[in-house]
Amino acid sequence: MVPNKKTTVILAATLAAAASVAGCGAKPQDSATGGAQSTGPLNISMAVTQVGDIPAKDSPVQQMIEKYTNAKLDIQWIPNSAYNDKINVMIASSDMPKMVKVQYNPNIVSSLRSDLFWEVGPYLKEFKNLSAQNPIFFNNISVDGKIYGVPNFSDIGRASVVFRKDWLDSLGLKLPTTVDEWYNVTKAMTLNDPDKNGKNDTYGLMLFKKYNEGQYSLTTRLATSLGAPNKWSVDKDGNFTPEFMTKEYSDTLKLLKRLYDEKLINQDFAVFDSTEAEKMFDSGRAGLKIAVAQTGKSQADRLSKNDPKAVVDVEPLKGPQGIRVSGEPGNSGFFVFPKSSVKNEAELKQYLGFLNKLMDPEMATLLMRGVENTHFAKAGDKVEFKDFSAFQREVKPYRDNLPYVEGYNVAPLKDTPIGEKGVTIAKENMKYAVPNPALTLNSPTYTERGAELDQMVADAQTKYIMGKLDDAGLQAEYDRWKKAGGGKVMNEYKADYLKTQKK
Repeated sequence: MVPNKKTTVILAATLAAAASVAGCGAKPQDSATGGAQSTGPLNISMAVTQVGDIPAKDSPVQQMIEKYTNAKLDIQWIPNSAYNDKINVMIASSDMPKMVKVQYNPNIVSSLRSDLFWEVGPYLKEFKNLSAQNPIFFNNISVDGKIYGVPNFSDIGRASVVFRKDWLDSLGLKLPTTVDEWYNVTKAMTLNDPDKNGKNDTYGLMLFKKYNEGQYSLTTRLATSLGAPNKWSVDKDGNFTPEFMTKEYSDTLKLLKRLYDEKLINQDFAVFDSTEAEKMFDSGRAGLKIAVAQTGKSQADRLSKNDPKAVVDVEPLKGPQGIRVSGEPGNSGFFVFPKSSVKNEAELKQYLGFLNKLMDPEMATLLMRGVENTHFAKAGDKVEFKDFSAFQREVKPYRDNLPYVEGYNVAPLKDTPIGEKGVTIAKENMKYAVPNPALTLNSPTYTERGAELDQMVADAQTKYIMGKLDDAGLQAEYDRWKKAGGGKVMNEYKADYLKTQKK
């Protein structure tokens, strides 16, 4: 959405001040030119994920970023649903911008191994903001021990349950921590009229078509909280077992099947987009959502416009063993630099310098808090949002695609209780994060055919939930997965794991 005229005027008025601040105290080694003095703006083309409505090219926020970093941005915003396919086409054609945000998946890992992108690890020490971050963030995107990109940093233990506390209270229930409790709470929120409107128009839990795919898989998050491994388990002898072959994951899948059979979750989930599921929560028709802890605030904000009396809360995911969270890679993608468009080391350092500059206090504040007196205001030694909805529209598209670390080079946020709670949970969850032991291991079979193998499992699980496969049929699909290459993946992970253990 393009900012309204009033907002645009206010933001534009801050540009001169921002430019003044940028000009004072900017050190050459921290500039977008990576150390070299530039006579003009650095032209930077990049491909990123569309977040909300696409900002106008003359967006005041983008102007502030360009002014501070002495850069001119050409941003290609790609819808999330088509993102990976679009990036794969770019790579295949060698027609890429200077910076490309990618996900750590088999196709990308294969491209990184093929020498299509610059290795950046040796240069990171030259950039004070990038090198100040926890090495685990970079290790989690490494390929064969080499670092090829700069992460979109994110908390590693973000998974939580966002829920309608008023619904739970009115039903006399507590947050579920076992399979049976998840069933009972979901059933009650679906059938027992938790919103007291006299209509059968609510769901406890909603599924969507990619519910069991990727690093943010709902089934992985839920099953891990109930005791399953995070994607893979490894025993003392180095044998790897995929999550879906464990009892805890199987119990989670049986739960979803039971909910579907009894019409306690949306029957159209196989073609239902995740954004539509969010809208159901926002409109007051869903009560539970497994999501990033910090989204509790935005969910509450959007829901309040439809139901001002609604009470949203957020809590860590708990199971029989207490808090247990599927550890995430610590990024929402990472920027890589194609050798086809970034021609030499000097040019590469310019783009690393740009990303480093975005983590300076001025830019960190812009990305995480917005513009002072427009999106936020000072509150003692903290800051607080003045217009969070405007921040979501005008700043969030940039924040969600550019590097920042909450708490680094930015004043603490005095937020709504649920906002502060979400941030705290995401930080505290690091202690309870269950790592994926195969995250950066090398499996040539998975690199070549991982997407196909993953899709086999995802499709089989959907058919199982919908009753198109019984237990024996699902097991037959898992056996087919092993024969199609899954068994080789298990063996290759073991071999690489044992090799890394000897180093």
